Amino acid sequence: MAPRSETTDLQTLIDDALARTPPGRVVWVAISGGLDSCLLLTLAAQACHRHSRPLHALHVNHGLQDAAAVFETHCRRLCTGFGVPLFVDVVEVDRNAGRGLEAAARAARYAAFLRRVGEGETLWLAQHRDDQAETFLLAALRGSGVRGLAAMPAHRNWQARRLQRPLLAVSRAELEQEAQRRGLDWVEDPSNRDRRLDRNFLRHAVLPLLETRWPGSRESLARSATLAGEADDLLLELAEHDLAGLGGDAGRLAVEEIMALSAPRRRLLLRHACDRLGLPRPPARRLESLLAQLSARGDAGVRIAWQGVDARVWNRQLWLSVPALALPADWRAEWDGVSPLETPLGLARVGLRGPGDGPWRLEAASRRGGERFRLAGRGHRDLKRLLQEARVPPWRRQQLVVIRQEDEPLAVLDPLTSRWVIVAEGWEGVAQCGASVKPAAS
Repeated sequence: MAPRSETTDLQTLIDDALARTPPGRVVWVAISGGLDSCLLLTLAAQACHRHSRPLHALHVNHGLQDAAAVFETHCRRLCTGFGVPLFVDVVEVDRNAGRGLEAAARAARYAAFLRRVGEGETLWLAQHRDDQAETFLLAALRGSGVRGLAAMPAHRNWQARRLQRPLLAVSRAELEQEAQRRGLDWVEDPSNRDRRLDRNFLRHAVLPLLETRWPGSRESLARSATLAGEADDLLLELAEHDLAGLGGDAGRLAVEEIMALSAPRRRLLLRHACDRLGLPRPPARRLESLLAQLSARGDAGVRIAWQGVDARVWNRQLWLSVPALALPADWRAEWDGVSPLETPLGLARVGLRGPGDGPWRLEAASRRGGERFRLAGRGHRDLKRLLQEARVPPWRRQQLVVIRQEDEPLAVLDPLTSRWVIVAEGWEGVAQCGASVKPAAS
């Protein structure tokens, strides 16, 4: 986030932000009813009117306080005055999630953003420089690394959507001055005075005290967050470089090559691999335990788990995935070899072609044991041996789907990756991308 020129007015900031959004796509403003978001909506409405851009507003009603209805009513009145369509999402905040009320409310809010804002569209958030300073301090007090200290980026891609914070370089005092100059109405959130909440304690007790000793401390803290963001971008490039050097498969990493890196780069690589897979990052202690066990023997059955993730070492490779679920032993389904195959572990968009014209009457089912496949040039081979040759990890073998025709095994499918593992002679497996798998063990 570059320093803001004193001569740059707020409307210019909004115009610049609008120029960075995809032409013709809807721009959304998250509006709470407070000063910051009401001013952002006002500026956005004027900019979108001048440039003929579609603008929508989204208000999330958390239902956490008696004033919730007042906030919603004010948002409706403001949007009506500007002719901006308003969408209101009433959400339930999970107070028992074990992560604190503020974090739970944020999770519910972002879930609402995901439901309403379409892919390729842009959502504007009204955080400002003071918010950035508070976020930086909170992250530092939690002992966060560079990514946490980077606080809030001015813009980023999120779930195929674009998040922007056009006012992030502006102080709360400047926003209030502009709102008063415009005669803007807003609603004061009574919870903002509750010093039992961490952010409010920093806002009302800590930061004013810092300003008495170090004037301009909010701006300095926000600048530190910007510098941390730049450092995090560089670390991301380094992690991506290391991952590419290990073959690019975030779910399967060679142990020897991991251990050849320095300890900080190992930690960085494993966190990045989880990010690439969409998996939660490991807590610090689990990460250190995992790294300590990477030197174990290849057949030692190493397994480290944390919420939503299984990390296992097998065949001198580190495998990262969601916890393994076996196919139900009695599961079976008819399949024509053409339509996507629905399994208990997900939808596999694959096909299977055999002699003559399809569709074929096939059965998809879990393994029974003792299956043998006829392979070109090899005759009949036992499935257990074939899976060993294909280096399928033991915990994944109970997830595989066996395709049969009149009780004859024809192919083995990994439903989690939509990948054919084995295809018998005379048949051809078709992958999701349209590529074919030759009739042999993969």
